[in-house]
Amino acid sequence: MSDALKATPNAAKITLPDVPVLFCNARQSVILTTDGEIRIVDHEKAAQLLHDQTVLTCNKPFVENLCGFSLHAVFDLLELFAFVHPGKFCLPTPDGLATALSLPAIDAFDDIPMALLDITKALLQDLSHDPWRAKANPLKISSVMGLQGKGWPWTSFVFSALGEKYDPRIPVISKTDLNIWKNLPEWSEEAPAPPPSHEPITGEETVTRLQQALGEESEKRDQQANYSRLLTGAFAPKNEEHAPHLVLAEAGTGVGKTLGYLAPASVWSEKNQGAVWVSTYTKNLQRQVNEELSKIYPNEELKDNKVAVRKGRENYLCLLNYEEAATGAGLSTNPRQAIALGIMARWAAVTKDGDVSSGTDFPGWLSTLLGYQYTTGLSDRRGECIYSACDHYHRCFVEKSVRKSRHASMVVANHALVMIQTAIAQNQDDLPLRYVFDEGHHLFDAADSAFAGHLTARESYDLRRWLRGAESSRKTRLRGLKSRAEDLVVGDENLAKELQAILEKSRILTADGWKKRLKDRQPKGPCEEFILTIYEQIMARAANDYGPYSIETETFPLIEGVQHKADTLKKALKEIQKPMLALSNGLRKKLNDQTDTLESDTRKRIEAVVAGLERRAHMNIGAWINMLETLIDGQKREEFVDWMEIERIEGRTADIGLYRHWIDPMIPFTAALKPHAHGVVITSATLNDGKKDNWESAEQRTGALYLNEDYQREYFSSPFNYKNQTKVIIIQDVNKNDPDKLASAYFSLFKASGGGAIGLFTAISRLRSVHEKIKIQMGDQNLPLYAQHQDGIDVGTLIDIFRAENNSCLLGTDAIRDGVDVPGNSLRLIAFDRVPWPRPNILHKARREAFGKKQYDDALTRLKLKQAYGRLIRRSTDKGVFVMLDSMMPSRLHDAFPEDIEIQKFGIKDACDQIKEFLT
Repeated sequence: MSDALKATPNAAKITLPDVPVLFCNARQSVILTTDGEIRIVDHEKAAQLLHDQTVLTCNKPFVENLCGFSLHAVFDLLELFAFVHPGKFCLPTPDGLATALSLPAIDAFDDIPMALLDITKALLQDLSHDPWRAKANPLKISSVMGLQGKGWPWTSFVFSALGEKYDPRIPVISKTDLNIWKNLPEWSEEAPAPPPSHEPITGEETVTRLQQALGEESEKRDQQANYSRLLTGAFAPKNEEHAPHLVLAEAGTGVGKTLGYLAPASVWSEKNQGAVWVSTYTKNLQRQVNEELSKIYPNEELKDNKVAVRKGRENYLCLLNYEEAATGAGLSTNPRQAIALGIMARWAAVTKDGDVSSGTDFPGWLSTLLGYQYTTGLSDRRGECIYSACDHYHRCFVEKSVRKSRHASMVVANHALVMIQTAIAQNQDDLPLRYVFDEGHHLFDAADSAFAGHLTARESYDLRRWLRGAESSRKTRLRGLKSRAEDLVVGDENLAKELQAILEKSRILTADGWKKRLKDRQPKGPCEEFILTIYEQIMARAANDYGPYSIETETFPLIEGVQHKADTLKKALKEIQKPMLALSNGLRKKLNDQTDTLESDTRKRIEAVVAGLERRAHMNIGAWINMLETLIDGQKREEFVDWMEIERIEGRTADIGLYRHWIDPMIPFTAALKPHAHGVVITSATLNDGKKDNWESAEQRTGALYLNEDYQREYFSSPFNYKNQTKVIIIQDVNKNDPDKLASAYFSLFKASGGGAIGLFTAISRLRSVHEKIKIQMGDQNLPLYAQHQDGIDVGTLIDIFRAENNSCLLGTDAIRDGVDVPGNSLRLIAFDRVPWPRPNILHKARREAFGKKQYDDALTRLKLKQAYGRLIRRSTDKGVFVMLDSMMPSRLHDAFPEDIEIQKFGIKDACDQIKEFLT
């Protein structure tokens, strides 16, 4: 035990902070004073009463957002919960904490302060039997967090609960006291897995596996069984080179899609000793697929051996980044750094996989609570990993995940990772043979992001940082190519020269401070000079009313100076690319020449450096050179659409540059997939455009015809009785462009449904306007209102809160529409502010021309409506109403809804009457 912890042991004593207790709703604050008085006051009065006082509350950022004033100092129960129960999920609310601790439910608003005291006592009592003490000593860690009495206010109470006395005068050594990595298990290397066999699977085997997963007592569903049988076609032995078996299947909500494809996938994997990669669109959906796999592998130990979840490197805690941040935590002048790193130390010691992106044991609210910099910001977000040169390499969460996926039977990935993996693979033999793409309607968008080229200020700045590392005097964890490769070229003069050339030539890339220099018209180097001419062309052609939004223009005709600057930049980029490829080739030669003498870890480091160099030399710099050549030659490329854009976020410039996207991004994706894939399933609840026999849109959005023109397809309708379980209403008398009337309509609809409602918006500005106008009224009706982009809570947690509360309402945009899964009465109304037409930008204009003009617009819009409507009914007992507040919705879009649904048109008053009657 360190000197800071050598206090004389006492009997454990639970003491509570002698401070006011505070919580808020939209209109009022409830305060328990230190005299024991409960006071309910408006927020202005609360601000006066609590001025310069320390308070006890739950979820400081959320409370401050509700009450509208900043709190002086806080005992935050959410921080204490994360410290005491690392890796355990709870809703970040008083009710959520009470539920997680098995305490009585909170009945009324004025009961919350006393409940928060009960929660405090329960948490401090739980510390006395802390199961993680040996791995992450709560005394050592909280002592660092206390920052010698200037930091975490809970520190002395943690000591007291553990029978110790906290002495803030005794210094701590944060690197030693936060050193949890020494207790983490190391991964072990295994021999490469042999290639899988090619045994076919049968429909009978698949249905048997499906029934086993459902349980013998479960009701047999013919649709689900037929869906599973169909998918076996994608697992047949491959018969033709570059012609993978392909099955497209739309399975309506309630068919049981997830288990339906996991059954044949697991049978094939078991029979052939090979891996199936299941790819979905979001990380939340990955979590849902992983949960369903527990039905395939009910034994937890077996599942752990069979299943791996794979995400990009940026999703995992980097232990080296954490160590570097922890080293200075005890001497920091920023208490939030010590507090955040202490809580992260407790979490890192117990996490199963190190996933900081709302993984299985990382609450999504933790990043908001502690701050991005010391949570998700500790991941390897810029490809700066030094691999085996890192002291933590053999405990690395990323390396553990990669190795586990190499020997897993089922790998749950996401579309973005699969796209990148197929694009940059050095060896086709390292890629899986069988894929299931769930949420297949999102493949187009995922490929669009993966195979695009952006020659922008931010992208070129990121490349400079990857090559050169930190260049400013301020403390930073940026590690450049020199730190990753310098010892690998020792003794080879030529390779050392190439490394030095890269560092010198990369000075031409965008540097720190570029925004101010461009604003002052003082660019530094060829890259910034080119970006400035892009900015000038955009502003010369910009409309006067672009407001806070991004601004774009077509590339041709070019203004004077663009071609010259493009040519200069092209030559400069080639000067960087040349030594990058030379260094890569030299290191690759070293791998071949020294096969017998290179240590395994050194080999892996070289392979990682080579892959990073080649990826950036070809996919970044190579793409940029091609884009510049188009400007220099003046010849458009038919397969691409190029444009110039100033990206703006809330009215502030975020990036400037030249953009290139494939008109059809499924061309490069399928070209990367075809050489190695043997079988592909693409499935979704919304593949088709309207009618079940219209597969044209599905073929466009999935690239089906590029993979195999002779593919299988089938539509499985939902078993739900939508005619009886839902209503679809179009409001006729609300002006969608009038903010006051739109807000009033939302309030009326939410009141009519009694909560349990989601409001969807096609613009964040309208969402914020409605939220601001109705939040007080909603509170008066005892209808909690939450909002994406407003509450400072991540989308996954917002949905979790909404799911748990029967009468709450949630405002959101696309992420809510695509990611919400709320069975039961918690979701009974969805209201869309207007028809979700595609954004009419330059990229959409080119695709509209290529894919059917008006029909293309309609197809995209119908898919969004289908996706939103499909959120309403998740099981046979659900009831719900879908409301469109846009009276201009054309009848040709009605195919987005089941064909037996009567689409009714009412004024807002009659619509509310209908909603009350139907839901009651």
